[in-house]
Amino acid sequence: MPPSSTDPLESEDLRRLQLFVYFIPILGVFPALWTLYRRQGTRRQQVASRLAVTMGLAWVLTYGLLSLGATQGGSASLNVWILNSLATSSYFVVSVWLMIRVWQRKSTWIPGLSDVGDRLP
Repeated sequence: MPPSSTDPLESEDLRRLQLFVYFIPILGVFPALWTLYRRQGTRRQQVASRLAVTMGLAWVLTYGLLSLGATQGGSASLNVWILNSLATSSYFVVSVWLMIRVWQRKSTWIPGLSDVGDRLP
């Protein structure tokens, strides 16, 4: 059997699965960073990687700062923990929403956040 001229690992379904993986909360940031580091992949993969990294970094920064604020004590620490849980829940919900958008073959553009992601080096 002669070798195929098309690479089976470059199918549209596999590319869509890669986009799906990028939006897995917390863990998907690492393959997204790897894609950005190698500077390979389609335009859509690059955009999705930037968005996933931007969301992940924003969540880590928000989580860290709110946790630091909550551990400082005071009367508002419960409110800060509630804000922290709201930020984490929002990150997970948006990630799942983006995974659904990838599954439906729709755009993963988020106004504001995608613009920030496009400015990443």
